[in-house]
Parts: sequence; structure tokens; C-alpha cells
Amino acid sequence: MDAERIKGSDKSIRASSRKPLQRPSPAIVEQVERLLSGRTRDIRLNGDLARLFRERSWPQAAKIIRAWMVWVIVLDGLTLGLNAILLPAGTVLSMLWPASILPPAAVVAAIVFQRPRALWLQGVFTLSAVFLILLSVALVGVNTGGEFYERHLTIMLFVAVTAIIIFPIPLSWSTAIGASALGIYLLFQLRNPYIDAGSALAGALFFASGVVATLVARRTAIILAHKTFLLELRDRSRLAELADANSQLELLARTDPLTGVANRRSMMETLHRFWNEDPARAGGAAMLMCDVDDFKRLNDNLGHAEGDRCLVKVAGIIQSSMRDERDQVARYGGEEFLVFLPCCDEQEATAVAERIRSRVEAASLPNPTSRVLPYVTVSIGVSVSTQDGELLSAEHLQRQADAALYLAKKAARNCVVVHAPEASRASG
Repeated sequence: MDAERIKGSDKSIRASSRKPLQRPSPAIVEQVERLLSGRTRDIRLNGDLARLFRERSWPQAAKIIRAWMVWVIVLDGLTLGLNAILLPAGTVLSMLWPASILPPAAVVAAIVFQRPRALWLQGVFTLSAVFLILLSVALVGVNTGGEFYERHLTIMLFVAVTAIIIFPIPLSWSTAIGASALGIYLLFQLRNPYIDAGSALAGALFFASGVVATLVARRTAIILAHKTFLLELRDRSRLAELADANSQLELLARTDPLTGVANRRSMMETLHRFWNEDPARAGGAAMLMCDVDDFKRLNDNLGHAEGDRCLVKVAGIIQSSMRDERDQVARYGGEEFLVFLPCCDEQEATAVAERIRSRVEAASLPNPTSRVLPYVTVSIGVSVSTQDGELLSAEHLQRQADAALYLAKKAARNCVVVHAPEASRASG
């Protein structure tokens, strides 16, 4: 089970390095607002926030740690090379075996940070590698003795301080690095034959004050990094909320508020895109102009509330009669609906129109004063864009559908009329 959790965490970290920070959940947003409303110095990341911060910062942290490990390997090699030129062979040989501890430790740590791993594993390898590196630097001086003894202990503390400053790691890890460096320094200084115990303690206290000051600065840097992350999360949340609000406004601007289908503006944009941008326009298209028969009588007899309910139900029937998501229905006028059918021939358009007409009739919505039936019916005009090999414009096609609807209303209502250059053919 632990292995599965670690594997899942690794996958999420890898994913976070490839994509931008996602919109935080409401619970995360609540925590972010609570932390940002307090004092900066009191910011602490726990639970999901801490996990998200690690996932977000891991790529940069790993790159820094790998670079530092390479740096100490190069520095170790250059120092040995320079000493081999300037110092006697015996002195160089005494430095060789302690210095050989450093490269393997740094290489292993660099390899570990090539890809995400469990947090505890990263901590173990980081602290172990740094400890061995510090020990190696200290032993070079201790094993050589003389002027190198204290010099290399001071260099060891410098290496530790650079790790504390540079590594973007938890403060507890930085504290462990500082404590291990001071422990190594004090241990070897107490055994230093060239100074007394008092001097060793005084030196340790002096360097301890510097390490503590560095840790305080590291803590401040961590808190500021956490605050920056929280601000980013809050900005991400607010941008997402703004995008949602804009989407809702855009939807409202394109939707008929009564029926929920597209409005006239939305339909005009759809037609413009199809005729000007869509390669599928070569396959032709069809338009249906649908009108509720004797709708004014329904309003006068049953009231406008019933008329509104009728339009909502008719719109739903028309929408459910579409072939797929590319077909679009819009409320074009008071009781008129315009249907756009891309890549549709006359036979298929007539079938869709007849399906709409028959389903509205079968719904038996009341219209007792209608001159057709005591139920709601619709008349539909159909026009197809490809006629005699010519691709008609959207405006021309719409006018033809409207003309066919006029003939349907004039003929008998509750029927489908297909526009033709010579005459119009009715069905229903």
C-alpha cells in the first residue's frame, strides 16, 4: 500500500512539472485565505498544501541539488589536482583517501534527484550525502594535520552553510545539516592537538552563531516561498472564478433565456463560421424554419404563462430531434425556431423536419382554439444550400426556408414544405 502511495505521488510530481498549476479545490482555497489573512511569519503549510508545494517546487529544487553536488565534485577534484602540483607527494597521499569519500556520495545524491521519489527517501539521501561530503572535507584536514587541520574544518563549515543557503528543502533538513557540521567541527577540534579545549569550544560557539543566523535566513526564505505559492494559488482561484463568470455571461449572451436553446445572435455566429471557415461547407447544409401554429390564439385563450410553457416544450422537442451535436436550433422570433443542419441533403433535412412535426403533434400540448387541431402543431419550411450544383449563401438559404414556411402556413399548417426553384412540395 505504501509503495502504491509513493508511486502515485511520484506520478503527480512528474505531472506537475509538465503542466501549470491547476485550479485549487474549495477546501484548499479556504486554507489559503486563512493563512494569507494572518501574519506572514505564522505561515505553515500542512497536508494537501504542503504536498502541492512540494509537487510545484520539486523540479527546481532537484535541479539546484544536482548542480550543488556536481559543484562539490568539481571543487574536490580541482583542489586535489592543485595540491598535487604544489604539495609534497606524502601530503597529497594523506589527503587522497578521505577525499575519495566525497565523489561517490555526491554522485548517488545527484542520481536520486534525477526523478521524483518519496519525501522520506529524498531526505535520507540528501542528509546522508551532505554528511559524508562534510566528513570527507573535514577528514582531509584531520588526516593531513598541521595547517590543514583547522583550515579544512573551516572549509567544511563553509560547504555546510552553502548547502543551507542554496538547498530549497524543509527547514528540519537544513537544521540537520547545520547540526551535523557543527558536531563534526566540535568533535575534531576537541581532538585537535594544536589548540586547547577552551579555544575549540569558543570557535564552535562562534561558528554556531553564524550557522544559526543562516538557518534563520533560510526560514525566512522558506516562509516567503510559501507565501508566494499561496498568492499564486489564490490568484489561480480568482482567475478561474473570473473565467467561470465570463463563461456564464457568454452562455447567457448566446442562449434564449426562456427556452434554453441558442438565441438569434448565436445562430448568426454559427452560420458565419460555417460559411466562412468550415471546410465541411462544401458538403452543403439545410435550414428549417419552424413556427408554432396559431400561437397567438393559445396565448389569448390559455394565457402567456401557458404560452411560455408551450415554447419551452416545443424547443425541447426540436432539440431532441437533432441528428448530432453539430446540428443547432435557435429561437429566432416569438414562436419561430431556426434549425441549422450542416452536411445535410434534402432527403435527410425533410426527415428531420417531419420528425419534429410529428413529435410536436404527438406531445398533445393543449391549444383548444387552434384552427388545425386542439393541440399544438408546427409548420416547417425547408431549404437546402446545394441546388442545381450551386452553393447558396446563408442569407439566401434562410430566405428560402422562410418562403417555404409561408407556403406551409398558407397551405394547411402542421406540415413540412421543401423549397424548390419551380414550386414547393408539401408533406404531413
